[in-house]
Amino acid sequence: MEEKTLKAVSAATEAITEEMNKVIIGKDDVIRKVLMCVIANGHILLDDVPGVGKTSIAVALGRTLGMKYNRIQFTPDVLPSDIVGFSIFNRDSENLVYVPGIINDTNLLLADEINRTSSRTQSALLEAMEEKQVTVDGKSYQLPDPFIVIATQNQVGTAGTQVLPHAQMDRFLARLTIGYPDKMSERAIIQGRQVEDPFARIAQVASKDVVRSMQEIALKVTMKDEIVGYIADLVEASRNNNLIELGISPRGAIAVSHMAKACALMNGRDYVTEEDVREVFKDVCAHRVLLTQKARAAGVSAADVMEQITSSTKPPYSA
Repeated sequence: MEEKTLKAVSAATEAITEEMNKVIIGKDDVIRKVLMCVIANGHILLDDVPGVGKTSIAVALGRTLGMKYNRIQFTPDVLPSDIVGFSIFNRDSENLVYVPGIINDTNLLLADEINRTSSRTQSALLEAMEEKQVTVDGKSYQLPDPFIVIATQNQVGTAGTQVLPHAQMDRFLARLTIGYPDKMSERAIIQGRQVEDPFARIAQVASKDVVRSMQEIALKVTMKDEIVGYIADLVEASRNNNLIELGISPRGAIAVSHMAKACALMNGRDYVTEEDVREVFKDVCAHRVLLTQKARAAGVSAADVMEQITSSTKPPYSA
């Protein structure tokens, strides 16, 4: 891969990060992981307490990238047809006419508080997230390219919410938490919202063509057999861990490889290292496993188990 290509990607991601920092202060690591997901052409689940900037990240990203952006606020009365569309009978033509849903003309979809809608409505996104298409009355409709879902859900105030099924959790490339800002960042956030809306200062610095280009470049990042074997070892370790009831799926293993390539690209390299794999492994895999009842009772988190797996699995090239 040419040096100028790597520099172009670096310049693009730095420009995007700079714009998002106008709204999201002190969370460069989260922005970095979000951009990795975009470059890897994967969906993102922002899972955290209310008020820490989950929705702000999605809105800022949409404005910065200049992609077609739509938002749907999930509530119990949202129907699958609101998302994927529906067919209506046309008297003149005596045929069913397809009426598109909210995702049909969307590159970046914010599914806000996705766990506040019914399981039936949640499942309407399954085909769209996996196959980038929707099927209504036996006919399939391709979604725009790229198509990325950024979903949010809160960890508190869960009365009346529907837990995302494991099959849908497995379709998110990464689950990210934001956390509270440090004191200096908190002051900057308060000061920055006294006289103006920081979103008004965000400029578009990329486009969907730039995003597609970065996604294509990421696919060309080299991954040696030793790194592939390392990912396979980590996945196998999750399936044999006595704290895990259901280990990482093959889809999860592929997700690690794609995210690691995006990580390598953002690190200015055209090849994946074991450090890239370790950097993304927890975010890509913690939401894909089911812990045993014993582990949950002991207060062990999936993230803790993922860190344990990476620390105990022998990396390639080690002595």
